[in-house]
Amino acid sequence: MTGADAVDLLQSAIFVAIVASAPVILAAAGVGIVVALFQALTQIQEMTLTFVPKILAVMFMLALSASFIGMTLEDFARHCFTLIEGTRQ
Repeated sequence: MTGADAVDLLQSAIFVAIVASAPVILAAAGVGIVVALFQALTQIQEMTLTFVPKILAVMFMLALSASFIGMTLEDFARHCFTLIEGTRQ
């Protein structure tokens, strides 16, 4: 494996991490914006109001996107194993 191959593999790993975490992060950010807007409009500053909806949204999105995340990680692992197998020959 050359240095360029290692850089490509690292770039792919970063991209896979971003793609796999995107649904959960976007759900948490969306719920956070909605809750912050609600708190600003109503002047309610309850701390649990910020955490409970985010936790529920994250758990819900994890349940919905678990197969997508698993397939993404599986594809990346297969790619890595193919590269390892190719360098052994």
